[in-house]
This record gives sequence, structure tokens and C-alpha cells, in this order.
Amino acid sequence: MGTARTLTIGDTEVTRIGLGTNRLADTRQNIRFVQEAVAAGISLIDTAYTYAGGDSEATLGAALSPAPETVVVATKGGWAPGHGAPEILRKQIETSLRRLRTDGIGLYYLHRVHPDTPLDDSLRTIAEYRDARKIRHVGLSNVTVDQIEQGRRVVPIVAVQNHYSLTERKYEDVVDYCARERIVFVPYFPLRGTEGRAVAEIAARHETTEPQIALAWLLRRSATTLPIPGTLSIEHARENLRTLELELSDDEYDALR
Repeated sequence: MGTARTLTIGDTEVTRIGLGTNRLADTRQNIRFVQEAVAAGISLIDTAYTYAGGDSEATLGAALSPAPETVVVATKGGWAPGHGAPEILRKQIETSLRRLRTDGIGLYYLHRVHPDTPLDDSLRTIAEYRDARKIRHVGLSNVTVDQIEQGRRVVPIVAVQNHYSLTERKYEDVVDYCARERIVFVPYFPLRGTEGRAVAEIAARHETTEPQIALAWLLRRSATTLPIPGTLSIEHARENLRTLELELSDDEYDALR
């Protein structure tokens, strides 16, 4: 049985390779790149209030307004200490809505939990926007299993985004929890530090690239995993999407695990 090519975020079926946009400057070239990436098959695009000083959201708004129904644009707020406070988070959500040129954000994450702001306070603020249909679905980022469970008591959580890759395994328990609970797990920096002899040997065997092998491992690691490699190159975006055609053998998967 092969690896599934798609999964569902809320009620939208998306391709299991997304696009990270933390370096996306607001240029004509990048607007065109985003449009080409969507045409190539990217259907989850990840951004944040802080990315590129706001340019990332603005570029996505220029490229995709109105966003196709088949595309989920996910953004985040509350990164810095104190920014999860309701009054600040509301301002960030309103700014993200304006930059993205949308009346409703497809997926909105609390970017980080800080000790200075109770998680429940931040999520109740996001839930207000969900109730008002200005946010469609809610996620959490940089969280533990306990924090996910706490958050789910406030509002439904459909996605969790943590740093995870072949070489960054801190959140194994979160990956497994999300798989059991059918929550989409979105690894960020999925290709950072993933070069190595085993990866190179398997890539050579498949006549493909090392990044594709690292992504293929993530896809196999859990049925609810959806990596978001960042790129500004349509060639790299297409290469990442071709990972969906790649199957690792049991021995290859175990060698990397």
C-alpha cells in the first residue's frame, strides 16, 4: 500500500507537501512564483504575521486573493512574549486578514505559548474569530502533547506545527499523538540538517535527491504528516511535490529511522 498523496485539513483536501514562506518578499517575481506553485499542485501555504516583516502575508494576498477553495493559506500570530495577550493577538489577526486580502483565514495557529499569557486566554481570542467565521480552523505551533490537550478543551485543533525532521526528533510523542487523534502534523524546517551517508545512499538508489528522501521519510513516518519545505524556486517546489511519487522500502525507512 502506497503513501497517501493527500489529507484533509478541516473539510479541505490538500496535497501532503506544502510550502513554507518565511523568506517571501513582496515582489512581482514572488507573486508569480506563488501562483505557479499553486498551479503545480501546492495546496497548503504556510505564513505568519512576523514572516519577512509582513511581506510574506502581503505577497500571498496579492497572489491569491481570492484564494481558490482548494488552497488553504495558514498563518500564525503570537510569536513574541506578550503577543499572545488578547488585545495584541486581535490586532495581529486583523492585520493578517488585511494583508491576506481575505474575510476568512483558512487555518490560524497560535505561533508560540509563552508563560506570560495563559494558553486558554490566547485560544479564546482565536475562538472568537472562528465563531465570527473570520478564521475557519485553528492550530497550535511549538507545543507539547499536554498543551495540545489543554487547547482542545477550548477550541477544536485541526493542525499542529513543530520543528521535526530526520535529525530533529524532539517531538516524537507529538507526532504519534497527532496520528492517533487524526490531527494534521506540520513539520517546519523539514530539510534542515538532513544530509548524511544513509540519505545519500538511498537517494542514489532511487536516482533522486537527498531532500526528496528526507521528505519521503516524513510522509511515511505518520499518515497525518504534511511537511512545509520553504523555497522561492518553482523548480524546487516541483521537485518537492515529486516526492509524493516516491516509496521507501521497509529497510530504507528503518535505516533512516
